Amino acid sequence: MRPHWRGLIEHLTDGGPDAVRRSVELARRLVIENGVTYNVYADPQGKDRPWLLDPLPLLIGAEEWQQLEAGVIQRTRLLNEILRDLYGPQQLLSQGILPPELAYGHPNFLWPAHGLRPLRDVWLYLHAVDLARAPDGQWRVLADRTQSPSGPGYALENRQIVARVLPRLINNFGVRPLDGFFTELRSGLMEPLDSEPQLTVVLTPGPFNETYFEHAYLARRLGLPLVQGQDLTVRAASVFLKTFSGLRRVHAILRRVDDDFCDPLELRADSTLGVPGLLSAVRAGRVVLANALGSGVLESPAWSGFLPGAAQALLGESLRLPSVATWWCGERPALKYVTENLEQLVIRGTFPNQRFQSVFGAQLTARERTALLARLRGRPYAYAASERVMLSQAPVWRAGGTMRLAPRALSLRLYAVWTPQGYKVMPGGLARIAAEDVSDIVSSQRGGGSKDVWVMPGSDAAMAAVAPLPPRQVRQAELPSQLVENLYWLGRYSERCEEKARLLRATLAMRTDRTVWTQALATCVARGVLESDSDPLDSLYEGRLNFGLAADLGRFSWAATQARSRLSAAHWRSISLMQRQFHEAGQHHAEPVETLDRLLVSLTALSGFALDDMTQDDGWRLLMLGRRLERVQFLAEIFAALLGEGAQPQRGPLDWLLDVCSSSITYRTRYVAAPQLGAVMQLLVFDASNPRALAFQWQKIQRTLHELEQAPSPAAADELQPAVAALLQIAAQDIEGMGADGAQRRIFLAGRLTDLASAAQQVSDRLTMGYFSHVAGELRSVAM
Repeated sequence: MRPHWRGLIEHLTDGGPDAVRRSVELARRLVIENGVTYNVYADPQGKDRPWLLDPLPLLIGAEEWQQLEAGVIQRTRLLNEILRDLYGPQQLLSQGILPPELAYGHPNFLWPAHGLRPLRDVWLYLHAVDLARAPDGQWRVLADRTQSPSGPGYALENRQIVARVLPRLINNFGVRPLDGFFTELRSGLMEPLDSEPQLTVVLTPGPFNETYFEHAYLARRLGLPLVQGQDLTVRAASVFLKTFSGLRRVHAILRRVDDDFCDPLELRADSTLGVPGLLSAVRAGRVVLANALGSGVLESPAWSGFLPGAAQALLGESLRLPSVATWWCGERPALKYVTENLEQLVIRGTFPNQRFQSVFGAQLTARERTALLARLRGRPYAYAASERVMLSQAPVWRAGGTMRLAPRALSLRLYAVWTPQGYKVMPGGLARIAAEDVSDIVSSQRGGGSKDVWVMPGSDAAMAAVAPLPPRQVRQAELPSQLVENLYWLGRYSERCEEKARLLRATLAMRTDRTVWTQALATCVARGVLESDSDPLDSLYEGRLNFGLAADLGRFSWAATQARSRLSAAHWRSISLMQRQFHEAGQHHAEPVETLDRLLVSLTALSGFALDDMTQDDGWRLLMLGRRLERVQFLAEIFAALLGEGAQPQRGPLDWLLDVCSSSITYRTRYVAAPQLGAVMQLLVFDASNPRALAFQWQKIQRTLHELEQAPSPAAADELQPAVAALLQIAAQDIEGMGADGAQRRIFLAGRLTDLASAAQQVSDRLTMGYFSHVAGELRSVAM
């Protein structure tokens, strides 16, 4: 046993199997509650597949870490110089150190980027190196990730979860922290380009990307706006962010979009993920891209065999971290060696766009071997071969009847980040373990998991102290217009789900009163919440009802996913827990009232998060405005349906209405008598002190519209004014008459309530046009 592992093993021995079981369960629960996901495309869980984390960390001693750290820094410097040469003078190609066919044939060699020189002359701001320990104990490089390396966010999340699972142990070991790496990444991206306050964004392909969790996580951790391609626009060779208050110049982009998708104007015309004209802004030196466009050209196993020569030519040094022995079949001697030694090699595609899975020569049948040799000889440049390395293994906890240790094949991904003082390496990384019964391939897409990496103290801790950003670089947080729109709809859908849950619960409570039950059920069916041609409870959990509760919970979840970078970890955890509980209730056909009670508790908690856990800026104001407008529409429509035929509602329907509006206790507190229509309408329509009343919503909407820093026009607040004024002319007690006059007044009130609901929808439409659309470089102003 290596000395630095002894303390960990002793800790596990002292705790016994029960402590281990609790640790494994806590790690699994935290992954689910934190919404840590990784999209495995063949998995039926899709984008909701939980990240796999083994809580037993991988330990690396201080001396071993020093060698790895130095090797990664050297390799990053080398690859940065290679990119500078490939898109510049191309001396490595002309001198025969690198084969031109490999560079020019690579789909990620961007011809439009030739001759570009990125700002600060930095091509790689973030570089990932995949390593494996060979049987001789030495680390060897398996691959380089140079385009948009994934994983640092997962590494930090792994650390935070394991720190909760093994808090005493991580403190006793003095494990080096990871926070300094992310501070360095942020500082490097926000290094001043000019005298303007720097604005940096994280560019994501969107929620369907396999690592979207990490995109949102990094944006929140770095304090940067998370944007998609449609959030950005290029004007006068500069990149601008479409924000709530107009266009704001973007100085740096941490991109998670592949090279050729970044600019549909010059690179890939069918891309909807990029920004038209982005390359022109790069040419003009008006924006920093991390990493630079074209850096994906180095993502090929075929480069490994040429890096030692490039290191001597560019750095005058030998490689500290050797690569796995690799032969590119585009060279005749290499092809000859590969065909003669196929059984000892692993065959891979040269380029990342090839649909070619790694092939182990030793596992081929005679027919498969003949077919592969024909492919190699037919298109030799498309294949590379590497030695088959038996991956070292690490202990993991294997669940079963009893918790026990089991060996799994392991690889290690380390990260280097650019700083003005040079490249620095994250003191840790992402350890990836193979799926069970797999010994040759470590892949998250093939069911593999991960571990936290603990670097033991004793090595240089230069990253621990990072100078803070100067105040002149700090600017007010920008709100992308698409984010604000998603926050607005997050507010609307959260309120919509809450109101429908209250409607359903109040309706189910009236099952013993057949008259009220029939009327309440008809209301639910008319609003599309339940079905009429079958048992209404069967449709409660069904997502097929377009206006059903389950469907709206799905829309709420989608809006929350789009706005995730603005939600705290606890806020998101509550959303994930609510969704999981509702889904499990549907699977087990749980009693509906119990499910709705639990759902309303969760939705009420989310309302608390919105009130007390979010910065109350204009994005928050739009979220709250969405809630208020949704409540106005819902209440006005419910009241209008109750009064529309002119009949005098009796006690049962009024009890049901008070329950729907969560005002039963308030009514009993204020009024001694049983529910009467006039008093109920006074409480739910005209009482400005009741948070569930329409008058209260009107006051809040009016105040919010005037508080918005970029109000569309004063007329926006006036849109509801005529409908509200018409309501205020009605006296609540006048609608209780039993004769024709009373019925007429009730019908009149129902009409005014319908007008109010329609006016609320018009306000919503005009806000959407006024705040979330941009034309001719300016926020569109709409005549109200």
